[in-house]
Amino acid sequence: MTGRAKRGKTEGPILKKCSTGIKGLDEITGGGLPQGRPTLVCGGTGCGKTLLAMEFLLRGALNYGEPGVFMSFEEKPDELVQNYASLGFDLEGLVAQHRLVLEYVYIERSEIEETGEYDLEALFIRLGHAIDSIGAKRVVLDTVEALFSGFSNESILRAELRRLFRFLKSKGVTAIITGEQGERTLTRYGLEEYVADCVIFLNHTVSDQIATRHLRIIKYRGSSHGTNEYPFLIDQQGFSVMPITSLGLDHPAFTERISTGIPRLDTMLGGEGYFRGSSILVSGTAGTGKSSMAAHFVDGACSRGERCLYFAFEESQNQIIRNMRSIGIDLEQWVKKGLLRFHNTRPSLYGLEMHLVALHKEVERFDPAVVVVDPISNLVTAAAPKEVKAMLSRLIDYLKLKRITAFCTDLTSAGGGILEQTEVGVSSLMDAWLLLQNIEGSGERNRGLYILKARGIAHSNQIREFFLTDRGIALRDVYVGPGGVLTGTARIAQEARDAAASTLHRQEIERKQRELERKKKTVDAQIIALKTEYELEREELQQAVAQERLRDDVVMKESMEMARARQADAVPTTAGGKQGRGGRKR
Repeated sequence: MTGRAKRGKTEGPILKKCSTGIKGLDEITGGGLPQGRPTLVCGGTGCGKTLLAMEFLLRGALNYGEPGVFMSFEEKPDELVQNYASLGFDLEGLVAQHRLVLEYVYIERSEIEETGEYDLEALFIRLGHAIDSIGAKRVVLDTVEALFSGFSNESILRAELRRLFRFLKSKGVTAIITGEQGERTLTRYGLEEYVADCVIFLNHTVSDQIATRHLRIIKYRGSSHGTNEYPFLIDQQGFSVMPITSLGLDHPAFTERISTGIPRLDTMLGGEGYFRGSSILVSGTAGTGKSSMAAHFVDGACSRGERCLYFAFEESQNQIIRNMRSIGIDLEQWVKKGLLRFHNTRPSLYGLEMHLVALHKEVERFDPAVVVVDPISNLVTAAAPKEVKAMLSRLIDYLKLKRITAFCTDLTSAGGGILEQTEVGVSSLMDAWLLLQNIEGSGERNRGLYILKARGIAHSNQIREFFLTDRGIALRDVYVGPGGVLTGTARIAQEARDAAASTLHRQEIERKQRELERKKKTVDAQIIALKTEYELEREELQQAVAQERLRDDVVMKESMEMARARQADAVPTTAGGKQGRGGRKR
């Protein structure tokens, strides 16, 4: 078993790679293109082949100190200079600094005649001179079809292609060769992909009037690589690829809590608000206040000095700022301070994956602590709900990996469906889910707020009535009684009735308390009178007792005196049986 492990271990040199400098492409290729080998970039018209190849050269010259040669068979140097100036690249400056060579080879297809002696020797000489003149490390040939237009001999084509690729390898340059897509093959002639060490296919499709670009690595000799389709974006910054499958469930989990921006909602969430880095969903029907909650959250974050990125798919920046002023929130101050940035686009502007790439680019550029997506349900217009859910899943994982708190709103349908579900089914991906609902009754509609879930947080299970005031969002307890839940004027009327009943009840209690006091006073007076009567009677009785005792003493004294005068044998006793004084027993 040990021997097998040793034999299976790679002992040869590891394939060296040349970084493209293109965001995302190096990640899915495992470090870049094969160094010193040719790479074929193929695809249909307008898919971005030339741009990828040119940016590969420019990034090498600007970022890695590797000069490059761009040999074009279709565009002249002055045309290339103008085209790439719009992307901020100064081709003329790089040429003057001997970091770039622009070669144009004119080929007129009508003047080509196929012969058995056809070869590319002249091209090799010209290309070799250009490479040696600046010590080029990178080469682009755009496009290979122009070299073989008018020729149908497959053996000649294959032989010359092999010669071309061997020549590039002999010069030690990392090369990109572009090719047009064929009807049933990757390239028009179907040969280039077999002799290239790496083949990258670019696809530009239009579905439901929305254009989407994808990149796929068909093969990569000697290296592992991403095998899925990856969306890529062409904008003012050039070419960028979104490696959507590189995200996993290994993001950090914070214990720090951040405010919702609404004090009473913080109380409902254990008194501290959401977890930092978590994902929050606020769903509800139109007009329930989802965007207002998002504005409160942004305002609170900016007040803490945190950067916020606001992606809006329904309203412009100026419209959002104007509307939020009506509830006392000034978002413009945070825009001016550089703490808040808006990214406002229509979902139908481009494909779903392009939105994902754009979101990534904005996040990387602005480095926010909070990202708002308002609303995610609008993305359904750009793709099917299943695809939107997959895209949002990747976005949420990405934001968690970047330790960014995500706040998403979702428009739910009021057409009799279940409100406790989202349009694209992303509620299970969220850490906290709040539902805003219109509560109808007494001829009016009022708003109610529910916390459907808050992972890891002890939260309230009660409904709160939701108000939009000129000082922001306010939450109040709803009335819950025998007749059910009451809001709005019905709640106000019921509260008035409850207040009146409470007043009557309080007055009744006060009346009974007064009656009790009166009774107490009456009883106290009676007690005092009885005590007085008792004292009088006690005094009279005590006086009578004293008089009786005195009479007894007098009688006893008289009896004793009489007994002594008579010289009686026995001394008289009192009524209590006591002998008189001086008596003797015989």
